[in-house]
Amino acid sequence: MTADQATADRTAADRPGAGSAAEQHRAAASALTGLVRETRDRALAWTEDHLAGFVLPEDVLEPHTKVDHTLKPLGELAQLCGTVHRVAAPDDPAHATADRLVAFAWEQTRSGRLLWELLRSEPFAAYPFEIYAAFAGHGLRHEGFERLARRIAATRGWACTEQHANRQLGLINAERRVGITPHADAEAVLRRSWLGGLSEPWMLERSSGYSLTHAAYHVTDWGIAPERMPADLDLYLRTWLPPWVDGCLENVQWDLTGELLAVAASLPDAPPVDLLAEAWPVLARVQHPDGSLPETGPPVVPRDGADADPYPFLACYHSTLVTAFAAALTVARLEGSPAPPTPAPPTPAPPTPAATPPAATTSAATTSERKQSA
Repeated sequence: MTADQATADRTAADRPGAGSAAEQHRAAASALTGLVRETRDRALAWTEDHLAGFVLPEDVLEPHTKVDHTLKPLGELAQLCGTVHRVAAPDDPAHATADRLVAFAWEQTRSGRLLWELLRSEPFAAYPFEIYAAFAGHGLRHEGFERLARRIAATRGWACTEQHANRQLGLINAERRVGITPHADAEAVLRRSWLGGLSEPWMLERSSGYSLTHAAYHVTDWGIAPERMPADLDLYLRTWLPPWVDGCLENVQWDLTGELLAVAASLPDAPPVDLLAEAWPVLARVQHPDGSLPETGPPVVPRDGADADPYPFLACYHSTLVTAFAAALTVARLEGSPAPPTPAPPTPAPPTPAATPPAATTSAATTSERKQSA
């Protein structure tokens, strides 16, 4: 189904006399689901065709290696495709595709050993923990990493690490997944965030937009547990997501549009179909025939016989992954699929006496730079 066909079907369902409100809702959702599913599948196909961009270099643990160009994309591949796998029906091809993509990412970490080595060298950094948690949510675990993580999480330094609220929420959710008692109260941290404080909606800009979306992801475990979203934040998001998405579309912010649509599909109860029906046809038109979407800016117009990728990998991989993630959540909600239960993590271990932390093998200055870039 094309974006124009989906819009036409939705318009027909909205005509007077087209049936009851419930029937119109079902017709609009049905017209939209096929379009979103196709958009998801093209994005996943692009991702599988471009796995070379996610391959970690041999020197990935060296101080000079850029985390944003190596471990960050791989962790995002694991996290977002892990959610796609969990919300797609077992007989949906996307379920198997996402499983292969997560398996590839796990193989790149040498089945978790690389993340264990990274945690040993940077025990004060949160990003190895968050990347590992993406795999733990998929049932992939490394005993040595978790043993070391429990030791580090028992230190005063870990409990007192200073972070922005949305980053701290990410760490709390990672601790839950790994099976470690969270180091702080999630509700209290949430209320310190841009979202949790119910900030004035006209104050939203690009930075606060990403802060908002990630706070929502961490609260709902990346859309798997929408019931965790507090009622006042649910109402706030349902009220203001439509103008925010409209503003992103107007300003050709495709990546942030996808992130906001993932939030819309992570809310409790019925999804906001009107918003989804307005935005998804636009993203479907922006998507290149090869499945990729740019993060920002006018999309490349497809040309017959053009073999080169329309965008550099780093300019489109995240927005393409986010599109697959948001589309998978949207399809699951539109089809009424209940969110799958979160795999039960190990029983949180009692805090162990804080021991001398393992020696860091990189300089504090260099490691601080790597931590900030993540």
